[in-house]
Amino acid sequence: MLCKEKGRLTLAFPLQILMVAVGIGTGVGVNVLVAKSLGMKDNERADKAAGNALLLALIIYIAFLIFGITGAGTYINSQTKNIEIAQMGTDYLRICCIFSFGMCFFAVYEKLLQSTGHSVYSTIAQISGAVTNIVLDPILIYGWLGIPEMGVKGAAYATVTGQIVSFILALIFHLKVNTVIRNKLCYFKPSAVIIKSIYSIGLPAIISQALISVMTYGLNLIFAGISESMVTAYGLYYKIQQFLLFAAFGMRDAIMPITAFAYGMGKRKRIRDCVKFGQLFTAVIMLAGFVLIEILAVPFSEIFGLSGETQALCISAMRIISVCFVFAGVNIAFQGVFQAMDGGIQSLIISFCRQIVFIFPFAIIFAGITSSNKDFSWLPWMTFPIAELLTSVIAVILFREIWYKNEAVAAEH
Repeated sequence: MLCKEKGRLTLAFPLQILMVAVGIGTGVGVNVLVAKSLGMKDNERADKAAGNALLLALIIYIAFLIFGITGAGTYINSQTKNIEIAQMGTDYLRICCIFSFGMCFFAVYEKLLQSTGHSVYSTIAQISGAVTNIVLDPILIYGWLGIPEMGVKGAAYATVTGQIVSFILALIFHLKVNTVIRNKLCYFKPSAVIIKSIYSIGLPAIISQALISVMTYGLNLIFAGISESMVTAYGLYYKIQQFLLFAAFGMRDAIMPITAFAYGMGKRKRIRDCVKFGQLFTAVIMLAGFVLIEILAVPFSEIFGLSGETQALCISAMRIISVCFVFAGVNIAFQGVFQAMDGGIQSLIISFCRQIVFIFPFAIIFAGITSSNKDFSWLPWMTFPIAELLTSVIAVILFREIWYKNEAVAAEH
């Protein structure tokens, strides 16, 4: 019942993803800039990067606060004519936007911890927030322990509470262990040079993450042409998939500061080792995720309380889409490497390929076939393995180009 309640909020996912995109993209920019500055022994620049990133987080929060108050309803109503679902989605999204300061500031503090080699602390903060969310979900939705039943509003409050917990812990850890970064008010003064440097790295990451929002929004519209059950199944599968992709994102986030530090020092062998072992570890993690999903597809669907057509579609999604996990891991790891080596454009190309260029044409074609013949209800899920496989080929080609380009530059000096 819990997953059914949250599965109906699929329409809010694209905007939530966009919110995360802006926060994470800004964090990625400061992550790489701080790590590279420290590698170049330029601590002053690293301090200014940290201060300006926190100022940007405040500006981003104010923007989402205004949208939550004025635009959440219009956005949700653009995707459905069902009044009940529209109201649920609006309530959920409005709360997530108004209290998004936890997400905005955690995105920066998390990356600051990672940029200085304290990834364990950022992981503790992230997991603590996730656990808080999971524990509070049923309590607030169904009104356990004497708390009033809040329905989807409860799901939203659980989400933002988890984000705030992560933010507070990350702030405490930053102040305690990030002694290499000085937290002075003078470093919060806006610097056009620093902000430009942050977003020269972070903007491609923002666009990359935002493309997930575009992809999800577009797929919701395409799958709705087949059935509402397919939209629900995709939304629930997407939530399951994220737990595994977070592992790949974690490896990417670990690869970035180490590679950027080595890149700042000009240590090409160390860069090569980062790429080799980063890809290896990511592949192992994603292969384990594939096996796990294949084995537990049916039990997962039963735990989520699914039945009938929606259950069958969710099971087929888990078993077919999970085939692409290893290729997805390769692409995500390469994006981290590209960003660390000033290859923001290459990272952006990978995102466009895996989330737009190869997704929509195949999704539209397969959805058309399925609409004509329901026996092919599994076919739309093939969109994802095809897109990831084709993108991984392009990723390898782009990496070879950026590697030899940097090698030629190093030889000239």
